[in-house]
Amino acid sequence: MNLTRRTALAAAAGFGLTLDLVARQAFAGTESALARRKLVFVICRGGLDGLSLSPPIGDPDYAGLRRSLALEDKALPLDGTFALHPSLGAVHALAKAGQARIVPAVATPDRARSHFEAQDVLESGAAAVYGANSGWLNRAVSALSIQRKVEALSIGATAPLVLRGPAAVSSWSPGAVVDAEARLPTLLQDLYKDDPLLGPAFARGLATETMAQTAMADGDMPSMSSPPAAAGPGVAGLVRQGQDAARKLGETTAGFMREPNGPQIAAISLDGFDTHANQAGQLAPRLAYLDALLDGLNTGLGPDWKDTLVLVATEFGRTARINGTGGTDHGTASTALVLGGGLKPGGIVGDWPTLKASALFENRDLAPTLDMRSLFKGALAEQLGVERAALDATVFPDSAGARPVTGLV
Repeated sequence: MNLTRRTALAAAAGFGLTLDLVARQAFAGTESALARRKLVFVICRGGLDGLSLSPPIGDPDYAGLRRSLALEDKALPLDGTFALHPSLGAVHALAKAGQARIVPAVATPDRARSHFEAQDVLESGAAAVYGANSGWLNRAVSALSIQRKVEALSIGATAPLVLRGPAAVSSWSPGAVVDAEARLPTLLQDLYKDDPLLGPAFARGLATETMAQTAMADGDMPSMSSPPAAAGPGVAGLVRQGQDAARKLGETTAGFMREPNGPQIAAISLDGFDTHANQAGQLAPRLAYLDALLDGLNTGLGPDWKDTLVLVATEFGRTARINGTGGTDHGTASTALVLGGGLKPGGIVGDWPTLKASALFENRDLAPTLDMRSLFKGALAEQLGVERAALDATVFPDSAGARPVTGLV
């Protein structure tokens, strides 16, 4: 073949056009894939005890610290060190299928042990309390909206701070009007937490109320505010009723997200995890509710589950040692959950500091080894495509030191 300068330039131009077309198609394919992906954030308010959510039954110091709260043989094993609470049967099945992982020893950068302050940091994404007046998930919506239209949905009677901000967000509440300022129970928890009489009494009362709030009302719609209908004998019937409501809530949330042009992002708040007294009795039904909610999301999303990532987190953990009333007090690090059909199978996310006395934070709490913002950053980057620059500067202000977790999806 006679190769002249003209034919060479023409060939190069054609090759360049081909590369440009391939690049455009690849970009369009990536954008299409990202547009199908969904992220659900579940907030467990009250300070969920991570050492009960995922007990480290293989840690030699676990049983001695936990005494009557130690689960050991009752727990659902994950590996040689960790297990899941026996109320988390659906989550355990997902973990065995490679679709659920635990994130032990995770905490926000602030060390507040006040519910109100710690929840503010968890949801604002700032490094310290009152560091931002909008939520990190709302700012993530704003960052993504520069690239493509993204819808977000708040589920529940309280519009959480994590979704408040300049980006438009829809709200839906099962049987109750959305109240953006409904934080009285949280304030009362902080007020009574050091009172030896009122503290445990308020905790028990709140647990009873939140169990009642899970009951079914208005036909098949789950209610977070109405008293329960009759549901069999005693607490067992109420727990079953709460599980039914939670599963229905998960399926309803999934239904919104499966709609054409439906929300890619959703946030759900669950109350009642402040277990200063009688923790075993209080926590089991609350975790059963959480388990049913996550199971409802899984089954409700159907084939879309493969494109969904679910994060479950709380504002802080609880003390490593059991207290004198069969409960635990406000602590530091807790355990988060990551679930989804597209989750990369693997072991724990992060590092385990152990429960040795020398390793405890301030000689009382599980020590944090992972910044919560790193977990959230990794989820936003890998699941939704939020760019690192936006994560470090806008979504989580001044957080370049908190590197995103990798290998989630």
